[in-house]
Amino acid sequence: MSDSDRKAKLKKERVHMGVQDPTERIRNFNEVALGLTKEQAIFEASRCLQCKKPRCIIGCPVSVSIKDFIALLKEGDVNGAKEIILSTNSLPAITGRVCPQENQCQEYCIHPNAISIGALERYVADHGERPISKKYASLGTKVAIIGSGPSGLTCAAELAMKGHEVMIYEALHEYGGVLTYGIPEFRMPKQIVNEEVEYVRSLGVKFEKDILIGRTITINELLTEYNFNAIYVASGAGAPNFMGIPGESLNGVFSANEFLTRVNLLRGDGFPDFDTPVTVGEKVAVIGAGNVAMDCARTALRLGAREVDIIYRRSEGEIPARLEEIIHAKEEGVVLGELTAPLEMLGNPKGNVVGLKCIKMTLGEKDESGRRRPIPVPNSEFIFPVDTVIIAIGQQPNQLIARTTAGLETTKWGTFVHDPETGATSRERIFCGGDVATGAATVILAMEAGRKSAKAIHEMICKKDLNSSS
Repeated sequence: MSDSDRKAKLKKERVHMGVQDPTERIRNFNEVALGLTKEQAIFEASRCLQCKKPRCIIGCPVSVSIKDFIALLKEGDVNGAKEIILSTNSLPAITGRVCPQENQCQEYCIHPNAISIGALERYVADHGERPISKKYASLGTKVAIIGSGPSGLTCAAELAMKGHEVMIYEALHEYGGVLTYGIPEFRMPKQIVNEEVEYVRSLGVKFEKDILIGRTITINELLTEYNFNAIYVASGAGAPNFMGIPGESLNGVFSANEFLTRVNLLRGDGFPDFDTPVTVGEKVAVIGAGNVAMDCARTALRLGAREVDIIYRRSEGEIPARLEEIIHAKEEGVVLGELTAPLEMLGNPKGNVVGLKCIKMTLGEKDESGRRRPIPVPNSEFIFPVDTVIIAIGQQPNQLIARTTAGLETTKWGTFVHDPETGATSRERIFCGGDVATGAATVILAMEAGRKSAKAIHEMICKKDLNSSS
């Protein structure tokens, strides 16, 4: 690239994706971000400097060849670009929407206005044709995947392409895991999730739903009676955390898990077409400030709440949610109640929540998380009137599998003890990844774990076969 071409690329301003108008979108569950047009995508791709040693890939947990797919997109070869992405990322339409690119690939981009890699990935995923699925030579081996979320789907796809027979067991009545029950329709359309599931199915992966491993079938039965060579546990973190303060059992108090599941999976947003309404009051408080809290707050607005407040014990600068989610929430009217901590939930004689007793906080020195520690301000208690409270302060893995599988060690947080490079657990032939291994984290990190474990499982099975034949 000549110096003049490079200077021209550096002068080009980043393309910003269009979004629904805030006044319109709070009345519907349609996708907020509208995606790039063809012209916008090609222009944005043309800004890429095509570095000889691209740093962006360093920040990609699934090692997408970013430079190469952008080069093909620039030339208008969307199908070729999609094939490159799919070689390491089985779910690009999902990662293009919910991946925190600003803290990963885009953070490493050397362009002064980092290329919108996530938006380009989404464009390619949405508009490129999937290559015809190949028929992979069977190795005659079987692997069970527990959970059909991003980690399970990724591991399944990788193993299928290596020649293993793969069965995914899902506890719920729809596939997709957190992509289906945890992320609202306006951020992750269920049609997109279904299409990605069907792609994995096209690779030869089989699916069974309404199977609760640990109750319907145990891990030991999968190994001994169903004759699986290995098991990958990707059952997520579906058990909510609570605060342990008085009043959490009052009517009108939800965990984020219950609230989002009732809306997303049971279609509580579609009443009366779906007979599973979710009732929110006029004044809703959401405790927490991560992406899940923002999802809850924005969902509550769409269900008819007049006012939604985020209750957060630190300041806005410490909020862990993605900047995009914070901006969208504020545009829609969500109020950020920073430096506030709940002490008690107050109810009326009928057992309904009517208020939060809170205390103001100030910030002290940084703690082990690198954020400034919140400290209560003496004599600053106050009552905050509410009629719905949603607790969004994190999740932990359900302990059913651990309780019903002897020798499967867990940590004090309920996650599985595992090798972070392979996902191997304390039990031979059992691997794990995603939130069940790390606690609640991002979709892309769960996918990274799925790729790593697929590699380790394949190598383990092949090594056993080699040893048994020698």
